[in-house]
Amino acid sequence: MTVLDLTRLLPGPLAGLRLAQMGAHVIKIEDKGAGDYAREMMLADDESPPSAFWRLLNRGKTVERLDLKSDADRKTFLDHVAHADVLLEGFRPGVMARLGFGYEALARVRPSLVMASISGYGQQGSMAQAAGHDINYIGYAGVLDQLCDAQDAPIVPNFQIGDLYGGAQAAVQEVLAALVAAQRIGHGRWLDISMTHEVFRSNVVPAVAMHRRGHVSRAGKDLLNGGVPCYQVYRTKDGRYMAVGALELKFWESLCDVLGRSDWKARHWTLGQEVGGDDALALRAELAVVFAAATQADWVARFADADCCVTPVLRLEEAMMHPLFAQLRDALLP
Repeated sequence: MTVLDLTRLLPGPLAGLRLAQMGAHVIKIEDKGAGDYAREMMLADDESPPSAFWRLLNRGKTVERLDLKSDADRKTFLDHVAHADVLLEGFRPGVMARLGFGYEALARVRPSLVMASISGYGQQGSMAQAAGHDINYIGYAGVLDQLCDAQDAPIVPNFQIGDLYGGAQAAVQEVLAALVAAQRIGHGRWLDISMTHEVFRSNVVPAVAMHRRGHVSRAGKDLLNGGVPCYQVYRTKDGRYMAVGALELKFWESLCDVLGRSDWKARHWTLGQEVGGDDALALRAELAVVFAAATQADWVARFADADCCVTPVLRLEEAMMHPLFAQLRDALLP
């Protein structure tokens, strides 16, 4: 499979990378000027372009520089299209058509071509031309409002949900489905991938609360956002954190055994404890005191053999060294 990757920054390049990792031949096409802006982003003080950001996203790709307004380079590009299975692009809606490379024009060259257009708000509609970044997409989709601290104020996540899920992952899954169809019926299709819309339709758990109560739950008031002591993050003596995910009663009972608090076993949401209620909040405070009495390493050791979903909150540099990721470590090495 041959993929032409005309995208920049994070969503499209990651989609191209995932396809390359599945075995596709990915040709990354950048303009002859600045190219992909990621080349210059987040450079270390002593680092020369391309940055680690660009290198992480574009490993294993063949990189070409083309000026799509030059006759010679346009011909080279169409030669690539004639042998391509997939084209990824992330320009503002309408740019490809203005260049003369809209889907209908490209399909005349390669009828089986699958073209994926990744944008913030979709190819059509009143916001199609609006600028945006990940924080804007998840803000519109009702997701950022759910990523709140204890004071119910939205945080700024360092994990780009709109870009990574709404853009890259959605593009990969839709491209693969479209390729199956192209193999069966002989012609491709144009995929309109809106990062905001993809994130919106995956906002499942808050939607359940909305349909149950008429509104979404605020921070600390529902089952999965801190409203129960058995599903929470607790600070340790050394300022680190443990993640407790004992949602099922059997896991909660195992946790209580490790802590030597069998009297807590009946205080669980499955046994009638009100989610976000007074007893849940009181027990959450009691657990916070317990976890604050020992270091993260101490808790890891104590829960090492317990089947109750209690794990450390690792920093990325620690995760890189964890045996769990021994076979995947190279994925984050530029």
